[in-house]
Amino acid sequence: MTKIIDKLKNQNYKELFKSAKDGAIDFLKNNYLFIGYVVLSLLSCILIRYYTIGNIWMVENKFNPGAIFFDLSMILLIGSLGFLIKQSKRFLYWNIVMIVITLINLINSIYYAFFNSFVSFSLLESLGQTGEVTDAVFEKLRPSNFVYVLLLLIFIAVYNFLKHKEYFKATENKDYGKRAFTGVAIIGGICLFINISTLTGVDLSRFSKQWNREYVVKRFGIVIYQGNDLVQTINIKLKSIFGYEEAMERFQAYFEANPYRESDNKYTNKFKDYNVIAIHMESIMSFLINMEINGKEVTPNLNKLIKEAMYFDHFYPQVSTGTSSDTEFTFASSLMPVQSGTVFVSYYNRSYITLQNLLADQGYYTFSMHGNKASMWNRNKMHPSLGYKDFYSQEYYTIDEEIGLGLSDRSFFTQSEALIKRIEDEEVNSGKYRNYMGTMITLTNHTPWADDYYLAGSNSFDVTYHTGKLDEKGQEIIYPYLEDSIIGNYIKAVHYADETLGEFIDYVKEHDEYDKTLFVFYGDHAAQISRSDFASFVNYDFETGMQKSEEDPTYINYDYYEHELFKNTPLILWTKDKKITGTISYPMGMIDVLPTLSNMLGIKNEYALGHDIFEIKNDNTVVFPNGNFLTDKMYYYNSRNESRTFGMETFDVNYIDEKKKYAEDILEISNDIIVYDLIAKSNEKKGVILDGKEEGQQR
Repeated sequence: MTKIIDKLKNQNYKELFKSAKDGAIDFLKNNYLFIGYVVLSLLSCILIRYYTIGNIWMVENKFNPGAIFFDLSMILLIGSLGFLIKQSKRFLYWNIVMIVITLINLINSIYYAFFNSFVSFSLLESLGQTGEVTDAVFEKLRPSNFVYVLLLLIFIAVYNFLKHKEYFKATENKDYGKRAFTGVAIIGGICLFINISTLTGVDLSRFSKQWNREYVVKRFGIVIYQGNDLVQTINIKLKSIFGYEEAMERFQAYFEANPYRESDNKYTNKFKDYNVIAIHMESIMSFLINMEINGKEVTPNLNKLIKEAMYFDHFYPQVSTGTSSDTEFTFASSLMPVQSGTVFVSYYNRSYITLQNLLADQGYYTFSMHGNKASMWNRNKMHPSLGYKDFYSQEYYTIDEEIGLGLSDRSFFTQSEALIKRIEDEEVNSGKYRNYMGTMITLTNHTPWADDYYLAGSNSFDVTYHTGKLDEKGQEIIYPYLEDSIIGNYIKAVHYADETLGEFIDYVKEHDEYDKTLFVFYGDHAAQISRSDFASFVNYDFETGMQKSEEDPTYINYDYYEHELFKNTPLILWTKDKKITGTISYPMGMIDVLPTLSNMLGIKNEYALGHDIFEIKNDNTVVFPNGNFLTDKMYYYNSRNESRTFGMETFDVNYIDEKKKYAEDILEISNDIIVYDLIAKSNEKKGVILDGKEEGQQR
């Protein structure tokens, strides 16, 4: 020890510093290709955050460049391995690494534009679904999506330039080899260690749970995010084998602490023995209800319907990456979407207690209808697990009119009317079944809303703005307003969808077989439209035909909270006899639909995680898959640990902590139920034999 101290004392630090400086300069001069790899790879990782999240320096409103240094750490550590191979092979190695980084960033860039989230390896199983929405994907493409490819091409160009200048021959005698590997790896390791030392418990929790992908990318960078996602995806596959006991303990403890309680309110058994038809309304949002442009209603039929029905105006879907399929699942089961991947693709072979299964136990014939391919979102495999006896998919329809992604809603409803009539005659009136329950999944209003049928000509809804004022030539001044915009196209598509829905409702009113039928209309999720587009929409100045400036006192700061709250969709319960009417404004999520309907239909699901809205009322908490939640008092933004209260609301200091704990419990228990098939296994432990389910048939 004394010798070491003496050596340190006698060390010529000035000479040491000069030696290190000269060595670093020499290394840089002789490793231009490696430097190019590091700089271009890091720039690619910075740009993916810039073009998606928008701010590369801030995390939860605080300066935090950690993601840049995490990316740099991984680029250095991975790149250092190149020095362990022959100099002539290093370009190939670093080029392969850059290709991987380029693909990660390119795919995430496109995926984020479409789903406002980052992609997961668990979605590889569902890549077959993208063929159905290819046009929608191309609609979202921007030049910035391909900047990552440009950086890769620059790297290749740098290599060719250096090779042409015989740079590699000139430096082949100055190959650092293992010394370079050690030095670069140490620098990368130190950088990584410093980054890890700055992490908080919240950071580590969100990293491990991967619920908030945007936060993980903002804090840890895209490389670590994607690596963590790969580990998480593999872990999910293994968890069903190795994590079962802990999950079962959590499951049992949760339901012991939160036992099932039957509802008892004025809607109990209100629709017992009624038929049920659910109308899955693609991308219909609540802001459209009662909206007028130039004095004409965008949704005249839905406007009329809510006056005859019970309308829930604070209703929110709770979707993740599965979008429409997540809504179908949550509507049926009162469970949340799975944390990684999609239930329809990865967990279709589980036992679920659903509205369809419960009604089937009561003697109902259950069916689903959709004018698209049965394989879309794996419905041909998932629908039997949800409890549908039959799935009437594209092959049972005549594709006589295509609009958008496939069979038009008008033709779909018309042909479905005949199918339902046949079901009434052959399945119910014949005595095979007491009643029926069906879901009709619409299609035309799916993004990209680009079909000429409703965009142009006599079928088009006018989205220009007629001022009523005349110019110097005596002609009315008309502003473009929403013409040729994505929201304008969306509104035109919605108007068409509403028109076809109105025709179906008129048919129902004219036919006696629907007299004792409960109709459930719901918007499956918000339209896939960017926040900036909605911000332009809400800040249009009708006086000038221009966008309002931020100095305008009527300007709306359409921030994250406004955007999330804007995503609510209609939920409408309607019967021809108008047994229930009125507007219900309790905050409500898709997870609450099954418990609410169960009480009305005289059935029960002891494992539902939602609530009968007429029992919980304003005390409800709407949990979202990313950990955000909504109550009647506030909206909580999980990834930033922030919230926005409504009006002058005040609440106890523990209010947020209690709601956060509730949200985490719901997400964890729901995920456990799905991944480990806990309902079936719990019943097996109790000695309960679940009714065998028939294999779904394609009639």
